[in-house]
Amino acid sequence: MDRWGITFPLDGVSLPAHREVLREMESIGYTDAWTAEVDGPDAFTPATLAAAWTERIRIGTAIASVFTRTPTVLAQTAWAVAEAAQGRFCLGIGSSSPAIVENWNGMPFRKPYTRVRETVTFLRQVFEGQKAASDWLHVRNFRYSRRFAPAPPIYIAALQEKMLQLAGSMGDGVILNWLAPSDVPKCVAVAKEAARAAGRDPDALDVVARIFVIPTTSDALIKGLGRRAISGYLTTPVYGAFHRWLGRGEAFRPMQEAWDAGDRKTATELVPDAAIEDLFVTGDAQACIDGVEAYVRAGVTTPVINIMPTVPDPAQLGARNIDVMRELAARR
Repeated sequence: MDRWGITFPLDGVSLPAHREVLREMESIGYTDAWTAEVDGPDAFTPATLAAAWTERIRIGTAIASVFTRTPTVLAQTAWAVAEAAQGRFCLGIGSSSPAIVENWNGMPFRKPYTRVRETVTFLRQVFEGQKAASDWLHVRNFRYSRRFAPAPPIYIAALQEKMLQLAGSMGDGVILNWLAPSDVPKCVAVAKEAARAAGRDPDALDVVARIFVIPTTSDALIKGLGRRAISGYLTTPVYGAFHRWLGRGEAFRPMQEAWDAGDRKTATELVPDAAIEDLFVTGDAQACIDGVEAYVRAGVTTPVINIMPTVPDPAQLGARNIDVMRELAARR
């Protein structure tokens, strides 16, 4: 693995405490630190702090939603972080999900593909120093006034064919999530073929994947965490459609039907064991390294590990997550 990334902020670790954590991760060989934006910190504040605290590690957002910020604010925020990071920042964007956009932010989740495409076009104009405009986004005559750093590359989060094609034809990288190593070639092939059709070098496309790691040998803990995570995420319309496209529609059908009927407990019990084995990297440190390397062999160029919580006490969680990252770095 040439690149080796972490998801941060870590569970159980305060933002100020990440100053020393990120410096240590940089010193022991991690090359990347990518944020997430769900129900905790936003994508950009931790990234800005990381830019100030570190010297070499590459920083990315995976992802910032194109719906919850105006295109202009997104461009301004991204270039401000890029200025702080001085060439080490990657802007990862995506449509997010109806739950986050509509239920949590009160905004309509309409035409996500078009919204991402138009936002990327607008961002390219801004980053190239043009007076940017978009009729579809209702934005006109914006030009960014500062140039103290190179513009950040744009990464596009993609699940299904159309968004993968968009990432290949317009993005500098593609961000994958919630998939098995065996799923990676299908996704990468679509993105690279689109890059080739657009006259771009398909091999220049960076393939980022968030990889869920359950660092334990306890079968009961692995299955408990795996079932809860899968039933909570992969029953949503966006991820449900993704896994039907990947070929897990029938395997997930009983779980989905129970979830749709409001029976969350039964839905969780109906998560197939095979799906847990496919979608999570588990075991001791060496087994986890081997699992991450399987993604790299399948076509991922930037693996980004996401440590799942394996201790119940929140006071112990931060220390455990840091210890796991140390163990993995020592084995790499």
